[in-house]
Amino acid sequence: MEWRLFEGIPGADVRAVLALARRSTYRRGEVVFHHHDPADAVHLVSKGRFDIRITTTHGDVVALAIRGAGETLGELAVVTGAERSATVTALEPGETLVLRGSELRRLAREHPSVGEVLVRMLAEHVGLLSERLVESYTVDAETRVVRRVLELGRVYGGRPPVVIPLIQEELAALAGASRATVNRVLREAEGRGLVELGRGKTVILDPDGLTRLARLRG
Repeated sequence: MEWRLFEGIPGADVRAVLALARRSTYRRGEVVFHHHDPADAVHLVSKGRFDIRITTTHGDVVALAIRGAGETLGELAVVTGAERSATVTALEPGETLVLRGSELRRLAREHPSVGEVLVRMLAEHVGLLSERLVESYTVDAETRVVRRVLELGRVYGGRPPVVIPLIQEELAALAGASRATVNRVLREAEGRGLVELGRGKTVILDPDGLTRLARLRG
């Protein structure tokens, strides 16, 4: 398994760091850490997919992203010393390697490439938040639903048919839409032969068709 965080670090150094990490497993729906928890470790995802979401001051839940194997969870809060900025939950049985914050900070001091990767990750996180904010004001909910389904198709990968094993409430949180809107949009897409709906899952049959639908709506 390769993690982006270790780009540019000699293999021997990476193995030494991983030898200090502990393995942690999660059941579907289990929380890895909560918003406002102390940031004492970074999680290297080795198996499964994890949902990252925040709760607004008004109590609304907003899902920001889904991360899978080869990605990391909580790295930026560890470096800055801030508390956790989001809640992370396992969407399926998963596994992470838990690296102490002190080890990550040591790596950043000893290997400039780690600091460079962290800066790029921070820029990407800020860019994603900015994109979601602009989208919430300029793009209708129906289009956001189609966009999130397309993004999830890439997350879950492979050639069509691509199975997205998420319930519609989870899709709604990612799109910033109601479950009723998600259901209506997916039923329309199913009628066009673009997706197939099943119990607790959406199957993408025609990603190109979904892309065209997103452009029509956008």
